Amino acid sequence: MSYDRAITVFSPDGHLFQVEYAMEAVRRGSTAVGVRGGDCVVLAVERRALAKLQDPRTIRKIVSIDERSTLAFAGLTADARVLVNKTRVEAQSYRLTCEDAPSVEYLARFIARTQQKYTQRGGVRPFGIANLLAGFSDPEGEGDEGKPVLYQTDPAGTHSSWKAQVIGGRNAKSLREFLEKNYEDDMSEEKSVRLAVQALLEVVDSGAKNMEVCVIRKGGVKVTMEESELDVIVKDIEEEAEEGKTGKSSASGDE
Repeated sequence: MSYDRAITVFSPDGHLFQVEYAMEAVRRGSTAVGVRGGDCVVLAVERRALAKLQDPRTIRKIVSIDERSTLAFAGLTADARVLVNKTRVEAQSYRLTCEDAPSVEYLARFIARTQQKYTQRGGVRPFGIANLLAGFSDPEGEGDEGKPVLYQTDPAGTHSSWKAQVIGGRNAKSLREFLEKNYEDDMSEEKSVRLAVQALLEVVDSGAKNMEVCVIRKGGVKVTMEESELDVIVKDIEEEAEEGKTGKSSASGDE
C-alpha cells in the first residue's frame, strides 16, 4: 500500500509522509534566520535572484501580521500568503473581542493550530511553509515594554520559542550550529544584526543585494534595513574573515 497517497493514514513505522514532504518543501525554500537580542529581534531572509523585469517590492518574505508581530517564512510563497491572511483576520478578530492586540505567543499558537488542522483531515494538504514569528511579550508592569520573543512553527503544527533559529534551505543544520557557537545572551542590536547577516552569508552568494533584514524594536517598531547599510556590515564581515585567514597563514609560515 502507498502510505504517502492519503494524508490521514500513518505508515506502519509511524510516519505521515505528506507532512514529511511538506517539510522537504520548506528545505527547498530560501533561508530565513531569526536572532533574539537584548532589546530587539532580527529577522533576515535570503532573497532569491529576481527576473530582470520583476518588481522586487512584490516579493516579500518578511510580512507584518499585527502592529506587535512580524513573520518571516520559508517554503511555498502561495501557501504563506493564505496562512498570513488567516492570521491577520484572527488578529483583527481578537482586537474586536478583547480590545487589545494579541500577544506573539497567541498568534504562534494560532498558526500552529491551523497548520496542524491541515494534517488531520482528508481532502486537504499540509501548508508547505515554516514560520519565524517575532515581537515583544506582554508588559509585566507599568513602564515595562515587554521582552523580545521569537517563535517557530512548522508544517506538522508544532510551535516553540527560540533564542536564535534557522528555517529553510539545505544548510539549515550547519547554520544552526553556527548560531549555537556564536550566540550570546542579551546581545545589542548591532551584534544581533551582524550575527544574522553572518549566518546568511554562508548561503547567499552576492552579499547584501540578495538579503532582506528587518529589526523589530521595543514598542513593535519595525525597521527594514537599506541595502547600503547591509553592504557596510557585509564588507566589514568579509574584511574580518580575510584578516583571520592572513593571520593564520602567517602563523603557520612562522612555524
